[in-house]
Amino acid sequence: MFAKFFEKLNPTPPNNAPEGSEKLTDLEATVSVHYGIPCTASILAFDPIQQLLAIGTLDGRIKVIGGSNVEGLFFSPKPLPFKNLEFLQNQGFLVGISNGNDIQVWDLENRRISSSLQWESNITAFSVIYDTHYMFVGDEYGYLSVLKYEEGIMELLPYHIPPNLISEAAEISIPDQLAIVGLLPQPSSNGNRVLIAYENGLIVLWDITEDRAALVREFKQLQSKDEIVVYASKNASEEKFRASSDKQEGEKEIRSLCWLSSDGSILAVGYVDGDILLWNLSVPGKRSPEAEASSSYVKLQLSAGDKRLPVIILRWSAKNTQNDCGGKLFVYGGDSIGSDEALTVLNLDWSSGIKALKCVGRVDLGLDGSFADAIVVSNANETGIDDASSLFVLSNPGKLQFYNKASLSALKSNPEKKHAAFAVEYPTVVPTLEPRITVAYLYSVDGKWNSSRTPSEEVVDAQLRPAHGVTKLEIEMPLTSSIPRQLPPTKDDGIERVLVAGYLDGSVRLWNATFPVFTLLAVLESQYDVGLKGIQDTGPRTAISALDFSSTALTLAIGHQCGQVHLYNLKGQSKTTSSNLTMDAEQDVQFCPGDTGFQFSLIKSPVCILKFVAVGARLIAGFESSQVAMLDVSSSSVLFITDCLSSSSSGITSVAVKTLGNVVEDTVEPCEDGTTNAYVKEVISVLTRDAEVVLLDSSTGKKISSQALHPKKMSTAISLHILDSITSVSEESQKHSSMLDNAVQPEDLMQKYIDSQILLCCQEGLHLFSLSSIIQGDINPVHEVKLAKPCSWTSILKNDAENFGLVLVYQNGTVEIRSLLDLDVLGESSLMSILRWNSKINMDKTISSPDKAMISLVNGSEFAVISLLAFGNDFRSVTLIIFCLAYNPHS
Repeated sequence: MFAKFFEKLNPTPPNNAPEGSEKLTDLEATVSVHYGIPCTASILAFDPIQQLLAIGTLDGRIKVIGGSNVEGLFFSPKPLPFKNLEFLQNQGFLVGISNGNDIQVWDLENRRISSSLQWESNITAFSVIYDTHYMFVGDEYGYLSVLKYEEGIMELLPYHIPPNLISEAAEISIPDQLAIVGLLPQPSSNGNRVLIAYENGLIVLWDITEDRAALVREFKQLQSKDEIVVYASKNASEEKFRASSDKQEGEKEIRSLCWLSSDGSILAVGYVDGDILLWNLSVPGKRSPEAEASSSYVKLQLSAGDKRLPVIILRWSAKNTQNDCGGKLFVYGGDSIGSDEALTVLNLDWSSGIKALKCVGRVDLGLDGSFADAIVVSNANETGIDDASSLFVLSNPGKLQFYNKASLSALKSNPEKKHAAFAVEYPTVVPTLEPRITVAYLYSVDGKWNSSRTPSEEVVDAQLRPAHGVTKLEIEMPLTSSIPRQLPPTKDDGIERVLVAGYLDGSVRLWNATFPVFTLLAVLESQYDVGLKGIQDTGPRTAISALDFSSTALTLAIGHQCGQVHLYNLKGQSKTTSSNLTMDAEQDVQFCPGDTGFQFSLIKSPVCILKFVAVGARLIAGFESSQVAMLDVSSSSVLFITDCLSSSSSGITSVAVKTLGNVVEDTVEPCEDGTTNAYVKEVISVLTRDAEVVLLDSSTGKKISSQALHPKKMSTAISLHILDSITSVSEESQKHSSMLDNAVQPEDLMQKYIDSQILLCCQEGLHLFSLSSIIQGDINPVHEVKLAKPCSWTSILKNDAENFGLVLVYQNGTVEIRSLLDLDVLGESSLMSILRWNSKINMDKTISSPDKAMISLVNGSEFAVISLLAFGNDFRSVTLIIFCLAYNPHS
């Protein structure tokens, strides 16, 4: 019935792929993966047949959610809010109307705008006729127009209703430029009748086939002295009386409306003054006899106060009863000014007639954030006399809660219990706020996990806690879209990419990120080996502050704020060790058995950086205290701990390792203590937050250079990279290289085996140093570039395992790719235009790259992966997954 597909991209570089310093003329950063509800979400739409939920935003985006982790993100040409959003149900199209009065029909199968129409006046009301291609449009001047969408073309039909036609047919006076504020096709009329609501309170039921007003209701005509008022206050379940009053009501401005019956006989209307009127439209329409007034409507009030909030939203959930005389009315607004923000649920019954309306219960749903929208969705498989619908509540920033029939009923019997206990948060694939994400990295897996075994088997063998199963409420959440949970098998069914994220609560999650549909592999809770001999409980769970993953050894390293480092082996090995280093004079190391990995309790200082070296055999840990530790994974031992502190105390922000190659064995190298050792074969470059670079011998931890590398001007460091086989184009670099070539002293022999440079990236600039010169004590940069704006994050992009370029993300959201030859700009784009995030982006530890022209980043409740280059996209040559809604209901 449904099919899923991927938009294909060319996985190979074009003939004019960028080389050297050539400019990128086709740098088109695109969204490859997006999970989470946008922080600017503002409006909901639901297709009960296709089981799809659409969420419009204030910045012109539309998030479409199906089932089995399938999510799509669409971008309107202009970043304007959506004021209307409706599905052409069961047809694979979504209609959105922006604040700029642009009517857009989105083709979900091809995830593009199929047709658009710019309206000349301000659209104030919109509605789609159920199960058709027809739409009603009302504007600020009181004109009702009809649109038809068919075969990719949106057509304005010649049939339209000007206000003077309604005025004549209904024999009423309609003021000039009276806006239409509501349009509701009458149920069971096959689109032949539409309810028109004007802002001054006038209601007209218009018969399109006969060009006449079937019924007119105007509140200012009703001057009944025996008005029925039903109070649904917080302190009483029902308070009904006949108010005897000579008060003459004038016009009542309408803000919201909805049908309360399947035949269109009962209409609920919300007003600016906080009143809710339930209109009985089954009474024959007459001009305004006072005797008919009290039987035409019943007034419903949430508060008896004079100053009440406007009734912004009305939603109805009917009971499965034959008489169609009851259900739940969801109201936003209408309560006293100054009351707590909430969505009010009223249980109404008028089985004895509309004049005998009863409010048999009220519950106020507390909101998690500011209210945005609510929508009632039907459950087709529900039976019985209870309500057959459930509820989605949208609040900001990026919160989507789901209440089913059972949870809504539980609210009534437990009014004092927190409402969050009865709701289900939309099960976000990659949680970012609950729990709050602190570190996230996307890793390529060099050696694929055994394709003959499922990822879950690997996880179980590694004795990690498997990903939790969905709850009953999650199963009942009506977002299926009939898409299977598992993707079809491929010829090399293995894990090629893993997303690892650490959280504030100390947990770590792993996903199979091979496809754009991520699959949760495991959740690692922050648990310490308190029951094992020699290991002490460190207290409550602490936040994850650093991560690294060895794709070759399949080993995961986790660093905590408390200073502990945990290692997990994902190969399925059952025997591992756990060690605890006690920082005393003898550095006593205690060993005890473990199952999932081992644990180092090194320094009581937050772990800032973790990095595997030697194909996962060793692990470097950098701490906030400016100390660096080298851990031997195979023997679960600590090789050394070095204090990199010199002039100031600053945390370690980046480390890089360089193997110097096959050098002469008897070459000697002076150490900082005056002695000589065998030549250093591997160098660790350590960067502190205040932009100080220290070089260490990876075997001993001793400092190699007698002087610390530091830019001339104080700067905030971001990252450090060691570049292989890069030749600077600056004159200073050429001169420096010439000097190295002429050096013949034995202590300079190693320079002939080093063709590497250290790239120091700071907020204000980029600084390039010669690694061999630094080892010899020359700390002058060979090339520097001043950045025009503050930078937030950098990474080296690779293509086919070769260094390709440097990507920079600036604080204002600009993304830039620079050449590694001369650091010139090759191309740039902007996250503002790609994702439409605001410019204040916290990306210090929630942005990462798997080398191949992709960056993953987090902002609020959103997680996204951006492909910077088409040929760098490694998601099996696919970009954003979307679903084909090609179901034919008549087949």
